[in-house]
Amino acid sequence: MSLTISPHTSIFDRLYTNYNITLMKTKNILILLLAIVTFSSCSKTKTPDTVPNTKPTDLVINAEISSDGSGNVNFTATAKNAVRYSYTFGISYGETAINSPDGQATIRYSSTGNYTVHVIAYSANDNFIFGDKAIAVDIPFTIPTLGYTTPLTYPGKTLIWADEFSGTSLNTAFWTQETGNAWANNEQQNYQASNTEVKDGYLVITAKKEAVNGRQYSSSRIKTQDKKFFKYGRVDVRALVPKGQGIWPALWMLGNNKSAVSWPTCGEIDLMELIGGSVSPKSDSKTYATIHWNDVTHQQSQGSYTLPTGKFADQFHVFSMEWNATTIILYLDDIEYKRFNTSPTGMDAFRKDFFFTFNVAVGGDWPGNPDTTTVFPQRMVVDYVRVFQ
Repeated sequence: MSLTISPHTSIFDRLYTNYNITLMKTKNILILLLAIVTFSSCSKTKTPDTVPNTKPTDLVINAEISSDGSGNVNFTATAKNAVRYSYTFGISYGETAINSPDGQATIRYSSTGNYTVHVIAYSANDNFIFGDKAIAVDIPFTIPTLGYTTPLTYPGKTLIWADEFSGTSLNTAFWTQETGNAWANNEQQNYQASNTEVKDGYLVITAKKEAVNGRQYSSSRIKTQDKKFFKYGRVDVRALVPKGQGIWPALWMLGNNKSAVSWPTCGEIDLMELIGGSVSPKSDSKTYATIHWNDVTHQQSQGSYTLPTGKFADQFHVFSMEWNATTIILYLDDIEYKRFNTSPTGMDAFRKDFFFTFNVAVGGDWPGNPDTTTVFPQRMVVDYVRVFQ
């Protein structure tokens, strides 16, 4: 539709005509917009949901534990409506989850223990269900053969007592088991006889993460009190020492009159204490030697030795002491690292009989408690203890 304007038309007619033209243009634009909107709404069809709002169901978790002692475990998880899965293997708190598109996963555990595996099954729209699978992994403990050793004889000395741990059980003529919850230092373990084992010529004390008698850890502590006690001479203890935050192994001696005079009046000689961990001052590469006594008040003196390379858990070392009426000297693999002067009158405790105590504590005021980096079980292995005079 068009309009023609004559040059002879009056100004008022022209204004009226221009008004009608503008009105028609506006009307046409409105009609066009309405047509576009109508076409758009009519032509738009609803797209069906391509991802149904479903949730996985019937989660099943299977575990195949290798029988060769390698620690390998194969897992298979299945669930209806699941398109992917995630696994955590119960190794440590806060461990990173492993994604699995088909529900299969493989892990190699490094130590014997009970583990709870957590699996999450996801649908395509990320709805999920989860479940746990408890497994028990048994990895035979292999005792390393490497390490320092000392002779069976020394010039001018006689071997007066030794335990080479050559039997199949702890020799009760030498040793007594101390059992029950820890009674000092805010330690976290329960001591039980079952954590002590003698096999293949070694004493093995094992610290485990397990709930016993209200404690979260178990271990073992043995002593020779009133059975085998000594005054002066050379002592050699060949041992493989455990490691890890919160692990506190010790090879030490107490005055055999402890029951009568109590500690620290009875005196204490620590041949080896290790405060496990990797954050200074804790170190799996550092051993401490300490003596305690009572001279009006509790007194102590301490020395330490740090390996130039490696950790004490890597191989055997020999912790030795030369002891006489005035001096106690500590050695690591025959290297002297601490000499104590015990000649003062107030240190008379070190001129009396002492007995041995071997144990692995867990947690406590000095080492602090285990954390997510601590691997259990941990073992202290003793090859021999020998006393020469």
